[in-house]
Amino acid sequence: MTMPQDTLPPLSCPDPPPRPRVLPVAPQTIRQAADLLARGGLVAFPTETVYGLGGDATQPDAVRAIFAAKGRPADHPLIVHLAAPDWLPQYAAHVPDAAWALAEAFWPGPLTLVLPRRATVPPIVTAGRPTVGVRVPSHPVARGLLQAAHLPVAAPSANRFTRTSATRAEHVLDDLAGRVELILDAGPTPVGIESTVVAIEGEQVRILRPGAIPPEAIAEAIAPFGGTLAFGSRHPSEAPGQAPRHYAPRAALTVFRGPPERAVAAALAQAQQELAAGRRVGALLAAEDAPEAEQLGIVVERLGAREDLASIAHALFAALRRLDQTGVEVIVAPTFGEEGLGLALLDRLTRAAEGRVVRV
Repeated sequence: MTMPQDTLPPLSCPDPPPRPRVLPVAPQTIRQAADLLARGGLVAFPTETVYGLGGDATQPDAVRAIFAAKGRPADHPLIVHLAAPDWLPQYAAHVPDAAWALAEAFWPGPLTLVLPRRATVPPIVTAGRPTVGVRVPSHPVARGLLQAAHLPVAAPSANRFTRTSATRAEHVLDDLAGRVELILDAGPTPVGIESTVVAIEGEQVRILRPGAIPPEAIAEAIAPFGGTLAFGSRHPSEAPGQAPRHYAPRAALTVFRGPPERAVAAALAQAQQELAAGRRVGALLAAEDAPEAEQLGIVVERLGAREDLASIAHALFAALRRLDQTGVEVIVAPTFGEEGLGLALLDRLTRAAEGRVVRV
C-alpha cells in the first residue's frame, strides 16, 4: 500500500538524540518517562514480552520518530498499548463480543487485538490500514508508565528493524543508542517473545502472529460464542512481525523442523559439516541436547529443558544475541514442536532464519 507522502517517516534522524539515559525503575523515573512521552519523545520500556520503543500514538511526529529510530518501513503497522481495557472504545471503532471475551480472558497480558480504527489513531500508526492493533500489557513498569502518561503508546520492539528483539535494557542500548532518549531498565522481560496477534471478523478469530498466548487458549475463550479459529494474514502488513526476515541474528541461522530427535540429529550433522569447512558454529539447543554438541566444539546456548517451552521462549532472543557476540558465522537450531508455545517458537526461528528451514 502506498501511503500519503506526509505520513512517511524520514529516511534518517536529522538530529539524533545523545546517548540515552538508562534509568532504574522508580516512581520518579517512571514520571520522567511519562513526561517525555507527553512532549513527543521516545522511551524504551519493558513489557512482559519484550522491551518496547514507545511514543505517543496520537502525535504523528512521535510515531514518525519511532519508524526512523528503528529503520522500520512505513508499511509495517505498530501496536498501540493502553493502560486499561476500558480505554479500548476510545481507539477501536467497533468492539465485538468476542473481542471483549478475549480481553477479559487475557488482559492485562500478551494478546493484541486487531480491530477497526477510530480517527483518534493517526493513519501513520496503522500503515494507512483501517484497523489498529491494541493491547494492555501486564508488566508493572509498562502499566505504571501508561497510567502516569495517560496516553496510548505506540510501541514496536525496541531494536533495529529485522534484528533480534530486545529482552534486556542492554539489548536496547546495543541497537538504539543515539536513537532513543530514555531507557527504563527493569531487567530481563519475563516472557521473552512477542504477543499473539489476532483479528476478529464476525465469529472467526484469525491468528495473524502466534505468540505468548497459545492458540488452544484462544480457542477455549471464544468457544462460548461459537467462535472459530483460523490462521494467517490476508495481507503482509496486516500485523507486525510478518516480514520474511525478522528477529534475525547477524550469523546465518538454519532451522531443522521435525520430530525433536531427528531435528537435533540433523542440526548436529550440519554443524559438523560447517566445522569441517573451518567455520565457527553456534547452536540453540534444549539442555538435554547440549552436551553432545559441546563435545563437538560447537558454541552452545542452552535454552532450557525440551519440555519447558516457556523457559525456551524466555531465553531465545537473548541467546541469539549472545551467539552473535561470540563471533560465530553460522547457527543451527531444531524446532520445539508445533503446538502451544512451540508454534510461536517455530514462527520466530523461521523468520530469523530468513526461510532457511530444513524439514527432517
